[in-house]
Amino acid sequence: MVLLGADPFLNELNKLFDKGKGKDAIYITLKRTNLKPRKSRKEHPKAKYLSLVRAQGGKKKISVQLEESSQARFSDSFGTILRAHMDSLKKREKTRTLSSRML
Repeated sequence: MVLLGADPFLNELNKLFDKGKGKDAIYITLKRTNLKPRKSRKEHPKAKYLSLVRAQGGKKKISVQLEESSQARFSDSFGTILRAHMDSLKKREKTRTLSSRML
């Protein structure tokens, strides 16, 4: 897995979406972490947490670690990319039953 900066991650994510258009699924995970080994993790009131964002498309895996100060700008850009590439989703069919109309 390749650990990138925020802007290179967004560029690679955009390439993943373009490359896998209609073929491959893209999996995105978001996680809060303090980057300590699992055995030595203890709750500290002043612990600094980072956000870990991972994306996988086909055989390519990319990730980025974000500090609290850069999360707002990243989430705006991230949301824009997701909205731009979610155009092939099918609309859900609404079904009405007779009993739900009578209520």
